[in-house]
Amino acid sequence: MISIRNLKKIYRTEEVETTALDNINLDIKEGEFLAIMGPSGCGKSTLLNILGLIDSPSHGEHHFLGQEVSKFSERQRAGLRKGSIGFVFQSFNLIDELTVYENVELPLLYMDVSASERKERVGAALEQLEILHRKSHFPQQLSGGQQQRVAVARAVVSRPKVILADEPTGNLDSKNGDEVMNLLTDLNRSGTAIIMVTHSAAYAECAHRIVHVLDGHIVGENMVKHHLAMN
Repeated sequence: MISIRNLKKIYRTEEVETTALDNINLDIKEGEFLAIMGPSGCGKSTLLNILGLIDSPSHGEHHFLGQEVSKFSERQRAGLRKGSIGFVFQSFNLIDELTVYENVELPLLYMDVSASERKERVGAALEQLEILHRKSHFPQQLSGGQQQRVAVARAVVSRPKVILADEPTGNLDSKNGDEVMNLLTDLNRSGTAIIMVTHSAAYAECAHRIVHVLDGHIVGENMVKHHLAMN
């Protein structure tokens, strides 16, 4: 589904050149659950942004769903993101002025989905995430755990091939963190690929495979023997 070869990402200012990623090679299969781990500033989020077509590499190849996308323009990347990739962020990134229902509906508006289908898909996503009873609430009226459920619902409503999760439990207590990890594990079991950046070794164990990043390099990876949902 995703294949990256000899990928580099270099940030340049007038005075400084910083290599955020260097010679990254990575393959991700359809339906896989991959965790990316490493210390702060090691390049994890940069890698996730490139995988999610938010950013493009400086050098190297990036194949996504059979297309070579490394030289795509922002408009081409945005077109490919729509309906193919869902995002879940540490800070939820909900729009405060919109209700829960309207936040989840937003990706479908960008995709020009009909009103009747939007209603059906948003309702199904909210029900799946057990947040339907909060559909008329605004984000500030919800707990952190509930806001992250809304964010996950927004990520899945477009029925993407892959969900990218950047520290999805970072702002949550352990109970709500466990719930979000169970949600992601259930989504993965239903066929959605998950790529998750995390600092938590325990949550990384929910994945099939863990990739370790240090100073812009992949320094190792290991398969997880028991990728069971947390109790």
